[in-house]
Amino acid sequence: MPRATNSPASHRRRKKILKAAKGYHGGRRRLLKRATETVERAWTNAYRDRRRKKREFRRLWIVRINAAARAHGLSYSVFMNRMSKLSVGLDRRQLADLAVRDPEAFGALARQAAQAA
Repeated sequence: MPRATNSPASHRRRKKILKAAKGYHGGRRRLLKRATETVERAWTNAYRDRRRKKREFRRLWIVRINAAARAHGLSYSVFMNRMSKLSVGLDRRQLADLAVRDPEAFGALARQAAQAA
């Protein structure tokens, strides 16, 4: 009796890896073993960096808010504390966007925060 190799499933697995390796150069695109190594590394990095991206954006927003708050004589922590005491419903992302795109509006918030002392 001939050996059963489950060929359709094997082809699907290989095709999935080689399709994911599209755009790579040389053997990384054509050879299954090299493509598998590269694609698995890429998937690992993508998984990790989807989580890291959230941290990095939060850090960026904090840096922007801090720079804008210091221009108005407040530190980041004091500014954010007074924003929460004033019950301003803007999160860090929105505050950072205001600081960059609309400095006058951010200045108005900073003046409110300075008066809230």
